[in-house]
Amino acid sequence: MKYTTYLWIVITGIFLTFSSCQEDQYDMGDLTKPTNLTVNYQIVGIDAEHPNGDGSGLVEFTATASNAITYYFDFNDGKDRQLAPGGTITNRFSIPGLNEYNVVVYAVGTGGITSNTAVPVEVVSDFSDEEAVEFLTGGDSKSWYWAADQIGHLGLGPNNLDYEPGSHTFPQWYQAAPWEKSESSLYDCELVFTKDGGNVTFEQINPTGEAFIQGLYSEALGFGPEGSYPFDIEGVKNVIFSPSESIATIDGGYRGTTMTFSDGGFMGFYAGSSEYEIIEVTESILRVRMVQANEPLFAWYHIFTNVKPEQK
Repeated sequence: MKYTTYLWIVITGIFLTFSSCQEDQYDMGDLTKPTNLTVNYQIVGIDAEHPNGDGSGLVEFTATASNAITYYFDFNDGKDRQLAPGGTITNRFSIPGLNEYNVVVYAVGTGGITSNTAVPVEVVSDFSDEEAVEFLTGGDSKSWYWAADQIGHLGLGPNNLDYEPGSHTFPQWYQAAPWEKSESSLYDCELVFTKDGGNVTFEQINPTGEAFIQGLYSEALGFGPEGSYPFDIEGVKNVIFSPSESIATIDGGYRGTTMTFSDGGFMGFYAGSSEYEIIEVTESILRVRMVQANEPLFAWYHIFTNVKPEQK
């Protein structure tokens, strides 16, 4: 389930409850469709010698419309749609080389009524991390598993600079003990990265059909406390690689590469995000950092191995 889908479920539920309880006291007024939707964009680093940008892949967008209360963008680059309440957003297009993207912009009016328009954007990206791709996929297809026998295979730390120096780069607050989550289905998870020509795909496989849901999400979704629950984990996702831009990248000596999974993909532990910064990747170890979508103070850390540990 995508985080954006989750938000709409919660918002819709609140709206229906509010409407049923306060029907005689409140009036939403007219449902108005946005009009005069226009979109402008500026490719970063564009000049006479670089007509498609400086290779960063960055493009700045501004959308305006009459009667719009918010906007969202579908960049058609393999990542999920992005919300832009003020109509302004910067996106990094990270597919290597010169590519054209059909960017679809939606203006949202009262009652969720939308107008949309599309703009073609041709931009170049020079970023690649072929070594990481080879480690992840083994050059073909490769499976990764939770390093459940290691301390801190699941960890939590702050995602700001308000705590002890350096604490934003490691799981200062919590480090799972070996096999701590063995009563759940977390360790049944198999994460498969596949190299398909110039693309990389990702698939999460769990024979239980469950995923481990972080506490804030499991309670909001009506499951109960943090733990494993039936969840939509099926489907092959695209993997987009981009330069890392977190507050921990330089201070922590991280690799500098971030993976983003399409269609709400996630790595076994659901905390609303599909974006994972690679801390370290070798032939046998993968360490990543992920910021929780509905609580950006929380940075989660995962450790995976290419050989599934056996509990003794």
